[in-house]
Amino acid sequence: MIELNELTDAAQKAFPAEALSPGRDDSWRLVTEMGWLIVRLPEDAGGLGLGREASTAIHFEMGRVLATTPLIPAQLGLQAVLASSMAGRSEWVERLAGGAYAPLHLLPAALEAAGDGTLSGTIGGVFDADMAAAVVAKLPGGYALVPVNAAGVTVHERPIWDASRRLFDVVLDGYEADPALMLTDAAGASALHDTLACEAHLGLAADCLGAANAALDLTVEYMKMRRQFDRPIAMFQALKHRAADMKTQVAVAEALLWSGVRDAQAPVTASAAAKTLAAEVFAFVTEEAIQLHGGIGLTEEHPIHRFMKRAMLNLQLCGSPDLWNERVGREALALR
Repeated sequence: MIELNELTDAAQKAFPAEALSPGRDDSWRLVTEMGWLIVRLPEDAGGLGLGREASTAIHFEMGRVLATTPLIPAQLGLQAVLASSMAGRSEWVERLAGGAYAPLHLLPAALEAAGDGTLSGTIGGVFDADMAAAVVAKLPGGYALVPVNAAGVTVHERPIWDASRRLFDVVLDGYEADPALMLTDAAGASALHDTLACEAHLGLAADCLGAANAALDLTVEYMKMRRQFDRPIAMFQALKHRAADMKTQVAVAEALLWSGVRDAQAPVTASAAAKTLAAEVFAFVTEEAIQLHGGIGLTEEHPIHRFMKRAMLNLQLCGSPDLWNERVGREALALR
């Protein structure tokens, strides 16, 4: 059995902290060789058979380096295929385990069905669709694999502020869905969505907190080096308190994350709470860090500015804090 500290050590050696946002293609080959695509795949299906703690530890370390490789959507796409009953499931599992990329897309797709059953519209916001073999998306008939090279399918990049990630719109124009590629029917789509949404929230929360820790470490090192009045600014009590506040908030968010990781029965709202807190803490840390860096932190070239861009995007992924605060509030009122 692989221990968590072994995974962490391997990740830190493969992706050292000083090399932020390593190249996507080289990173993809590396994570494939290291078996991270199949970390959650059962052993009888050719995977490592590890649990949530293992994948969370990996996503945490990938967050530290602002990884460009779309590991979270890749793992989720593989889990979606594995959970299906499609006839060609074993062949697709083997393809995805070997490095083919089929990201899971959880957002509602703006699709319309024509009289002949073909689909037109947009599957918006798919990570790294330019390198995908297919996209796991929710069609009117349920979740399905949509090959990006199929007739009626085109891919268009959507420019975003966070340069460590790439988002694409997958546009369908008269696309005829292949029944052999259906993962669920319409009735089973909600159950699959909720199961994998929990995984998505936890993976993203780990990404946030790995990055928040790295941003905090970077800031503390800068405070030790930057001098005012002939002494490091890290010696100023007011700045010590601000750094301590950041560390305290990160520690609280980490506790909530690992609690959710170890609770397999936790509902979607619990996983969303972990992601929401982690994303808010990440944003708080980067905003504080930029101020503590002074003018240099405002430049786009500085690493701390890149962490801030990642934090702003992570706040919106898997649902904004406002969305989840409202949903949790409505559920609480319904229990009264």
